[in-house]
Amino acid sequence: MTTFNEKLDKYAELIVKTGVNVQPEQKVVINASIDSAPLVRLIAKHAFLVKAKDVIVNWTDEGVTLERYKGAPLSVFEEAPEHRVKERTELAKEGACFISIVSEDPDLLKGVDGQKIAAGQKAMGAALKEFRGLTMSNAISWTVVAAASAGWAGKVFPELPEAEQVPKLWETIFETTRINTADPIQTWKKHDETLYAKAKDLNEKQFKTLHYTAPGTDLYIGLPKDHVWVGAGSYNEKGHEFMANMPTEEVFCCAEKTSVSGYVSSTKPLSYAGNIIDNFKLTFKDGKIIKVEAEKGQEILEDLVSTDEGSHYLGEVALVPDPSPISQSGILFYNTLFDENASNHLAIGSAYAFNIKGGENMTRAELDDRGVNTSLVHVDFMIGSNKMDIDGVTESGETLPVFRNGDWAF
Repeated sequence: MTTFNEKLDKYAELIVKTGVNVQPEQKVVINASIDSAPLVRLIAKHAFLVKAKDVIVNWTDEGVTLERYKGAPLSVFEEAPEHRVKERTELAKEGACFISIVSEDPDLLKGVDGQKIAAGQKAMGAALKEFRGLTMSNAISWTVVAAASAGWAGKVFPELPEAEQVPKLWETIFETTRINTADPIQTWKKHDETLYAKAKDLNEKQFKTLHYTAPGTDLYIGLPKDHVWVGAGSYNEKGHEFMANMPTEEVFCCAEKTSVSGYVSSTKPLSYAGNIIDNFKLTFKDGKIIKVEAEKGQEILEDLVSTDEGSHYLGEVALVPDPSPISQSGILFYNTLFDENASNHLAIGSAYAFNIKGGENMTRAELDDRGVNTSLVHVDFMIGSNKMDIDGVTESGETLPVFRNGDWAF
C-alpha cells in the first residue's frame, strides 16, 4: 500500500515535470502558505533533480494575513508592495516558471472590512498587470495546484472528526490529480489528449454564438471570429508544454466582449477574497453586467464587478461535463480550482490572448478590436449542472446541440 509520504512525493514530481515542466537552468518560483511546507520541500527536491537553476519561495501565513486585514489601515491595501511586484515580473522576463499552491480557508476574511479587501484586490491587480499579461499570453509556464490545510478541510468535510478532515482532503486531492494511478505523468498525457480532441471538434465548428439554458439561466454568448478552444495543456513561448491547472477537466475559450446578453445563475458558491459568494445571478446587456443579485456576499460581488471597466464583462467561457470525476465526487470544495472543474463556468474580467488565433502576438489594441476583454481581474464562477443545455449557432445560422443535460451532445 502506498503511504501518504510516497503519494506526496509523486504529487511533487508531477507538479515539476507536468505542471510547469521545469527545464535545466530554469528558475522556479513557488507561492505557498507555510502549511504547505512539506510539499514545497519535495517540489524543490524534484526541481533540482531535473537541473533547475534555483527555487525561490514566497511564503504566506493565514494568521498574519488575517491580523493584517484586521489591524492595518486602509492606506496599506491601496498600495501594492512594489519590490515584490518587480521581483515577480523580472523573474518572469528571465524565463522562470511559477507554481501557486492554494490552500486557503475559504472563510478566512469573513467579517473583514470590505473596503480593505476591494482596495487590496484592485491595487495588486493593477501592479501585476505586466506579469498577468505574460501569464495570460502563455509567455511563461505556470500552474496552480492545491494543498490541504486545516481551515479548508474543515469547511469541506465538517461532518468528519477534526483529526480526519485534513487526511481526507489530501486523499481527495491525490485522487483528482490522478496520483493514485500507476503512472500519473503518463495518465495526465492521456487526459490531455482527450480534452484536446474535444477542443479540436469545437474549433472546427467555429460557433458564432452559444446559447445556455437551465433553471435561472438564459444566456447568449458571442464568440470572436477565429477563436481557439484550448484543453488542459498549453505551450509557452519557447515551445515547452505545461499544465496551468491541476486538476483540470475543462476546454475553454473567450467571449466576444460586447456580445453577451441575458442572465445566468450560479450553481456553486464562489470563494473570493477570503469570503463566500453564493446563490447569485448576473444580468447582461451588450456584453456588460447590468445587474448583480446575491443571497450571500452581495457587497463583495459588487466590488468585484466594479474593479474596473473590464470587470463588467466576461473573459473566459469554459465547458465541463457534469459527469466529470470532480462533479461526480459530490464534494463541494469551496475552492475555484476544484469547483470550476466540476461545472461549466465563466470568468469575470480578462480573457486569455491565446484564445484567439495569433492573439499571443497581438497588441492590446488589436485584441480590443477583436473583442478580447482585458481587466485587472479574472474570476471564474460556476454555472453548470445536469439540467443545463447548450446550443451552438454557426455563422450560417444553423443550431447544433453542444450540451444536453449537462453532458457533451457530440
